[in-house]
Amino acid sequence: MAKRTQTLDGEPYISLATFRRSGVAVETPVWFATLDGRHYVVTDGTSAKVKRLRATKKIRVAVCDVRGKLRGDWRDGVGRVVTDAALVERAHAALVAKYGWQMWLLDAGSRLFGRYARRAYLELQLD
Repeated sequence: MAKRTQTLDGEPYISLATFRRSGVAVETPVWFATLDGRHYVVTDGTSAKVKRLRATKKIRVAVCDVRGKLRGDWRDGVGRVVTDAALVERAHAALVAKYGWQMWLLDAGSRLFGRYARRAYLELQLD
């Protein structure tokens, strides 16, 4: 039986489920940071999860481990790709504050391989 988790505070990973047009969920373990009651995720802007989120705003999240094994119950919500530069900056700062050197390594690798400019920040609002 899964451990029940009512809050995402202090959790390092969530499983983010985005939905194909057919309604089939695709789950991905991701880092996230909370800011003003919403959760923010950074990902490659060309990823399939971004494409799915643009097609349908419906999401669900659950606490998980690094491999995506669920440790909590699913929570429904909606998501969007953030386009406001000021909000992107705040979301990035929240991720850096939470993940520290790990986020620094992700940033360095993204810059080194030319992926930094194509990043997308996702805003998740849970019901």
